[in-house]
Amino acid sequence: MTLTPRSGRSSRSGRDHDRQILRLALPSFGALVAEPLFLLTDTVIVSRLPAPALGALGVASTVLSFLVGMCVFLAYGTTAAVARQIGAGETGRALRQAVDGLWLAAGVGSAIIVIVWPLAPWLVHLIGAEGELARQAVTYLRISLLGVPAMLVVLAGTGVLRGMQDASTPLLVSVGSFALNAVLNVAFVLGLGWGIAGSAWGTVLAQSLAAAVYLVLIFVRYRAPFRPDLAGVRAAGSAGIALIIRTVCLQAVLAVSAAVATRMGTDQIEAYTVAIRIWILMAFALDAIAIAGQAITGRALGAGDVAGTRAATWRMVIWGVGSGVLLGLAVLVARPFIPALFDAGPVVAAELLGLLWVVAALQPIAGVVFVLDGVLIGAGDRRYLAWAGVWTTIAYLPAALLVDLWGGGLVALWLAFGLWMAARLITLSTRAYGTAWLVVGS
Repeated sequence: MTLTPRSGRSSRSGRDHDRQILRLALPSFGALVAEPLFLLTDTVIVSRLPAPALGALGVASTVLSFLVGMCVFLAYGTTAAVARQIGAGETGRALRQAVDGLWLAAGVGSAIIVIVWPLAPWLVHLIGAEGELARQAVTYLRISLLGVPAMLVVLAGTGVLRGMQDASTPLLVSVGSFALNAVLNVAFVLGLGWGIAGSAWGTVLAQSLAAAVYLVLIFVRYRAPFRPDLAGVRAAGSAGIALIIRTVCLQAVLAVSAAVATRMGTDQIEAYTVAIRIWILMAFALDAIAIAGQAITGRALGAGDVAGTRAATWRMVIWGVGSGVLLGLAVLVARPFIPALFDAGPVVAAELLGLLWVVAALQPIAGVVFVLDGVLIGAGDRRYLAWAGVWTTIAYLPAALLVDLWGGGLVALWLAFGLWMAARLITLSTRAYGTAWLVVGS
C-alpha cells in the first residue's frame, strides 16, 4: 500500500527533531561504545594466560568479526522495515516483519556453523596462525560459532526495537550482556582454569542470554506471532543482499588500505593501525546519529510524511556536520599526546602526527556521509546504496594503487581514503537531494 504524501511543511519544529534524534542517538552511542570496552576486558583477562592465548584470541576474533560484520544487515534492514510499518500504523505487520527477521537471523547463524566449523583450521591458517597458536585459535573459533545464531538474533532484535523507536532497551541489554560476559570470563578462565575455551564459553552464554531477552520482549511483551512466514523470510534475505554488497565494499576499502600500509613497512603499519582505531572510535559517535536516521526516516516515510522526512534529514545533517567538527577539533587537541599514549617510537610518532591532520579534517565529511547513509537505509533505498558502494570503491582503488606504485607515504594513502569519502559524499548527497528515495507508505 502506498500512502499519499503529506504536502506542505513538517509540523515538527527543529527542537522536536533534536529531541527525537537525541532520544535515539544517545542510547545507540552507548550500545556501540559498550562492545569495544567489554571486549577490551576479555583481552585483559585472556592476556593473563600463557602465550599464545592472546594471539589466538586475536586470530579467532578476526574471523568472527568478519562473519558477524557481514550480517549487520539484520539490524539495519529490520530497523528500516519495522519503523516503516510503525509509521504507517501497521503494528501487526511490523511484528510480522520482526519475526521474519529473527527467523532469518537464526537460519543464517545455523548455516554459518555448518559451513565454518569444518573450515576453521583453514581459516586460521589463512590469517597466518601455525602450531599451538592455530590450535588454540580453532578451539576458540569453534566454541564461539555455537553462539553465532544468538549473536545474529541479537542484531535482529536490536533492529526490531530501534524500529519501534526504542533505543534504550538495546542499550540495557548490551551493557548487561557484556558485563555478564566479563564476569563469566573471569570465572571460567581464571577461576575454573578453562583457558581460552573458557573465554569462548563465556561469550556464548552471555550472547545466548541476550538473545533470550529479545525473544521474550518480542514474543511475550509484544505478542508477536511465533511461526515464520517463509515468503517473508525469503523477502528479508533478498533485501539484505544489497546491504551485504554495501558492507563488502566498505570492508574492501579498509582491507586494501591496511595492505598498502603494510607494504610501506613496520613503522608505517603501526602508525596506520593507531590512526584507523581513532577513526573507528570517532565513527561510533557518528554512527549513532545514522542509526537514529534509520528509525526516524523509516517511520516518517511509513506515515507518508515527506515534508517531515526532509526536515528531519536536514536536521540530522546539521548534527552530523556539527559532530564532525567537534570530533575533528578533539583529534587536533589530543594530537600532541596520542603518540605517547600508544608508546610510539620516533618514526611511528612522526608518521602518526602527520596522519592525524587528515583524520581530523575528514570528520565533518564523515559526519554527513554517516547520516545520509543511515537516512537512505531507513528509506529502504538499499539497491542504490549497493551500487554507490561499488562505484565509490572503484574510484578509491586506483588512487590506493598509485600510492603503492609511486611509493607515496601514509599521508598520501589517507588522502586517497579522503577521496573515497568525498565520492561517498557526492553519491549520497546527490541521491538525498532528489526524490526517488522518498517512497511512502507501508
